[in-house]
Amino acid sequence: MSNDAIQRRGLMLVLSSPSGAGKTTLSRQLLDNDSQIQLSVSCTTRAKRPGEKDGVDYHFVDTATFSGMSQRGEFLEHASVFSHYYGTPKAPVEAALSAGKDVLFDIDWQGTQQLKDPAKKVKGDLVTVFILPPSTRDLEKRLLTRAQDSREVVAQRMAKAADEMSHYAEYDYVIVNRDIGTSLSNLKAILTSERLKLERQVGLSGFVKALREGR
Repeated sequence: MSNDAIQRRGLMLVLSSPSGAGKTTLSRQLLDNDSQIQLSVSCTTRAKRPGEKDGVDYHFVDTATFSGMSQRGEFLEHASVFSHYYGTPKAPVEAALSAGKDVLFDIDWQGTQQLKDPAKKVKGDLVTVFILPPSTRDLEKRLLTRAQDSREVVAQRMAKAADEMSHYAEYDYVIVNRDIGTSLSNLKAILTSERLKLERQVGLSGFVKALREGR
């Protein structure tokens, strides 16, 4: 029997950062490099950006639809960010975890705090990582270079960044994103370590039993 045959419960890998710190780039590269993890596709009331696809980047919904989903308890977490609502649908995440698949969350500190709420009963599945920029100047440069937002919106994001970064100590791991390649290697190391934790290898007792019986 090989180690690959050991049944494992999936984990919830949360990445948070201020806008422009590289969280989205890291998320995409991790998904491209690891078939065992899938992206949790959030619902949002904000408008679709150029190149984004409904159901792939986000589920784009109107405010009334979002409100109805929230009232029915269909979100694991939800938050208001820059006057728009974001929320994580519960059902697909729970199905993935039960099937031994890991789920990647691209959410802010507000959403992370909600997931940590004991009432959610998912704390044991959580692995949280905060991404920091190497400097404030670098963060502003990245926001301006990506040209997704107006200078006014960039100024708003910079003003909010200091508050967002103050929540780093609430996370399990912190990565300073000086270089995407190095940061991705660090993120992979975290994921590998967490997958090997005893409590997540739910099929380990059966595997050891088989070893002891000489199978």
